[in-house]
Amino acid sequence: MGHNTEAAVLAGGCAWIMQQLLRQPTGVIATRVGWSGGDGDNPTEEHPGGHAEVVEVVFDPERISYRELLEYFFQVHR
Repeated sequence: MGHNTEAAVLAGGCAWIMQQLLRQPTGVIATRVGWSGGDGDNPTEEHPGGHAEVVEVVFDPERISYRELLEYFFQVHR
């Protein structure tokens, strides 16, 4: 990873599917699935406890801007 990276945390439906889609754009360096918000520890799909499934996207802003990443996200988000 280069020294000039940024990260975005995006929530939208099934994080595993979104992760695969968010790996596609040029400039995306890494992705990681997790949970955000909610109450309690160790959320699961069956018992999320108010948490949302999220994908952290690490990207090179010189290759893809935050705006371009969001535009892509909202195109593939259903």
